[in-house]
Amino acid sequence: MAEKLYELTAHAIHDLVKSRKVSAMEVAQSYIDRIGSVEDRVKCYVTTTPELALKQAASVDKAVARGDEISPLAGVPGAVKDNMSTRGILTTCSSKILFNYKPVYDATVVERLRDAGVTTLGKTNLDEFAMGSSTENSGFFVTHNPWNLDSVPGGSSGGSAAAVAADECAFALGSDTGGSIRQPASFCGVVGMKPTYGRVSRYGLVAFASSLDQIGPLTKDVTDCALVMNAICGKDPCDSTSLDVATPDFTKSLVEDVKGLRIGVPKEFFAKGTDPDVEKAVRDAVELLCGLGAQQNEASMPSVDYGLPVYYIIAPAECSSNLARFDGVRYGLRSERSSDTVSMFQTTREEGFGDEVKQRIMIGTYALSAGYYDAYYLKAQKVRTLLRRDFEKAFEEFDVLITPTSPTVAFGIGALADDPYAMKLADVCTIPVNLAGIPAISIPCGFKDGMPIGMQIMGKGLDEETLLRVAYTFERNTDFHKRKPEIC
Repeated sequence: MAEKLYELTAHAIHDLVKSRKVSAMEVAQSYIDRIGSVEDRVKCYVTTTPELALKQAASVDKAVARGDEISPLAGVPGAVKDNMSTRGILTTCSSKILFNYKPVYDATVVERLRDAGVTTLGKTNLDEFAMGSSTENSGFFVTHNPWNLDSVPGGSSGGSAAAVAADECAFALGSDTGGSIRQPASFCGVVGMKPTYGRVSRYGLVAFASSLDQIGPLTKDVTDCALVMNAICGKDPCDSTSLDVATPDFTKSLVEDVKGLRIGVPKEFFAKGTDPDVEKAVRDAVELLCGLGAQQNEASMPSVDYGLPVYYIIAPAECSSNLARFDGVRYGLRSERSSDTVSMFQTTREEGFGDEVKQRIMIGTYALSAGYYDAYYLKAQKVRTLLRRDFEKAFEEFDVLITPTSPTVAFGIGALADDPYAMKLADVCTIPVNLAGIPAISIPCGFKDGMPIGMQIMGKGLDEETLLRVAYTFERNTDFHKRKPEIC
């Protein structure tokens, strides 16, 4: 076999396992060996679970030997962002305050992957509590971009994106609150989808901003993205925000056809600060799709300009509320520098939370406080409604909207440490999607100085199928997704 097992896509692995050309155990061991070879440089994982992966793989091999019908993801090694509950396995959110926390239950998405026969390789690193755009805010260590180890992988799902790009897993789950799947997918040259809000259960996801968070896949190609979506989507009685809608077979969307497709190119997403090479790569990608039968036109969405300030009121406010539960009483860290209950609360949170988390908690608490709620939080929600209406109006004219995923390629580790505003601008193209609750996908569309460029395709609510069709068509006519970093 020309390609190594760990280099294969999930659907290629499935075909080999199903046809008994390789065993699931061989595939799992290949990935375990790969992790052992490169993990010390990339640093994707907070926790690895090789014994569990081999046990799950052995179960798949037994099912194949019996002649059982197996799921399209059976025997495929995957990873899970470390803010999703895994029973008996550390779930830290890359925070010192949860350094020893082992949940007593699985997140719904983890259950669904297990039921699909996925072999679990471990839990991936993230910006602490998913708050950040570079994975430099992890409470444990920085993850490195496999394309250039001196660059960030993006965030907050940087560990998941880097693991897929470095072939340390066949796919991974991430969470996306303001771009935390799509932006690292762009920086690492992989596919990342943020589904419609409510399409995937959030039960077991440690909440950051509950009205914005959504779980989704990071994969090596669009076909794998559709397969993972099939496994994780669907109504969940444990999550009141999950939508009671039928889950289509997303693989049926993998059709090479964009004839008559109406593409909108919103001018506000190509604002000052966008790298000219990134803009050119995205516009060239749109032209390629038009050459295949699509039509394009400029779109205007004035409220998008307010997306960043609105997000940084709503998200910290919800974060302030959600993170109040981490107090040293029930689980995780408990400070030893305390003489009474109140001081225990204070010192535990002081010692356990990092600077970025503390900052967002304070901003959110202020925005929700008496006398400021109407001026900040309520007004931000009203502007959020205007932004949502801009999207609704745009989708009356267009089938999809196409933009850069991020204004630049991956930046150097530490390069923006003293410029928090520039760091936040890395998510300027992705945040509006979360505020509107619509689906979007990032796919690689070019390179600059050896670093991947991502294109974001946005669609109507619950129309992931069109996004997959457009992404698949583009992928079939380019080879960006086939390129791999030189890390060995």
